[in-house]
Amino acid sequence: MENILKVAMAQIAPVWLNKEATLKKIEACIQEAAVEKAELVVFGEALLPGYPFWLALTDGAAWDTKVNKELYAHYASNAVQVETGELDSVCKLAQENKIAVYLGMIERARNRGGHSLYCSLVYIDANGKIKSVHRKLQPTYDERLTWAPGDGNGLQVHPLKEFTVGGLNCWENWMPLPRTALYGQGENLHIAVWPGSDHNTRDITRFIARESRSFVVSVSSLMKREDFPETTPHLSEILKKAPEVMANGGSCIAGPDGEWLVEPVIDREGLLYHSLDFNRVYEERQNFDPVGHYSRPDVTKLTVNRERQSTVEFKD
Repeated sequence: MENILKVAMAQIAPVWLNKEATLKKIEACIQEAAVEKAELVVFGEALLPGYPFWLALTDGAAWDTKVNKELYAHYASNAVQVETGELDSVCKLAQENKIAVYLGMIERARNRGGHSLYCSLVYIDANGKIKSVHRKLQPTYDERLTWAPGDGNGLQVHPLKEFTVGGLNCWENWMPLPRTALYGQGENLHIAVWPGSDHNTRDITRFIARESRSFVVSVSSLMKREDFPETTPHLSEILKKAPEVMANGGSCIAGPDGEWLVEPVIDREGLLYHSLDFNRVYEERQNFDPVGHYSRPDVTKLTVNRERQSTVEFKD
């Protein structure tokens, strides 16, 4: 049935800052979701290869320190370059299993020189094609010490059965204009990815659903002290201030009326499933549609620049 979509939320911990091992874990989740007949599987923000928790634990704003420099170098060496085919194995699994994928990753973008890092959300369709790579517009607070600001190129939506799906990273979901950019393209299934914790997902998930009259799927990762690999540079410095739990999950789904379909799930690793009925979108748009009958584009209108930004333009 084209109006029914089965979604899998991959609430897992990364093999922290280990690109190859985390990719294997992601691939196993895709295969498991496919066995359960899921048609979309979503992974949390920065899962590949992990969120930069050290920034808040090792005096991350200190200038010119060995700890911060070496951790950044380790992070960069485990970041993803899409252009060199580092997601080919994920794309192949998506194609083989006819399953779409939203994956949060750290991108080392070649068109920006290949050394700065971007918190990116990539969408791979059920044919195994990368359809968009959204670089987080504004890293949050200490994230700015390691992630560069992105651009509007990834503010795109995609057809998935009867649904139109789009997504944002973490606190981008609090930004009304990027949300509106997606609504205006017909989004009715909103994907919100997070590094983890229900204090983020429990309010904004229902808020976006009620504002947009769309389904909202929030997917978070997990992270405990025990998840830091022994090979992590300066591990002892990180563990001095690390709490027992840094990310407790909180993955959840709200329906187009803003009510819970799946309440935030805490401290449980694995795949969470739910089927969405597109007809619920039409039901809730009857009385409110933020970019349709309940809008006034003659009074207020949003302009979006979706050009992929680059420092150098070559004309050979």
